[in-house]
Amino acid sequence: MNEIVDFNEIGQFVEQLRKKYPGCKIAFTNGCFDLIHRGHVAYLEAARQQADFLILGLNSDDSVRRLKGEERPYIDQDDRAFILSRLESVDVICIFEQDTPLELIKRVKPDLLIKGGDYELNEIVGREVVEGLGGKVLTIPLIKGRSTTNIVKKIRQEY
Repeated sequence: MNEIVDFNEIGQFVEQLRKKYPGCKIAFTNGCFDLIHRGHVAYLEAARQQADFLILGLNSDDSVRRLKGEERPYIDQDDRAFILSRLESVDVICIFEQDTPLELIKRVKPDLLIKGGDYELNEIVGREVVEGLGGKVLTIPLIKGRSTTNIVKKIRQEY
């Protein structure tokens, strides 16, 4: 599918998806995905295996700056969305401006909310919403040592 859907249209898009594919399971995950690397790809593939469709909430450039600092993102939101939309594991991307994906999760109403294993279940934003709708929240183990922070640290040290 590989669609990039506007924040204001995502709710209606998901409704149409559920009508077109009755009984489908929709998973949601989110993140900055700056300097996309093996850890990101493996994580997204594992997340996609949990459902029929994977919707990815992508932090906007302004949101990334607020969360990670003024030097970030290294890659702008349009380029990150373009790259991620080319992955087989990602069906839909929606860029969001907020610091958390809570409003986006309320619009998507996923069956599964998925985050990396660096989160405890009680720390995951939107857990109450998804569980309140009868959905499940799960974490996926990360590949040790694979992170944007580690890549940037290596570049700065070696070059």
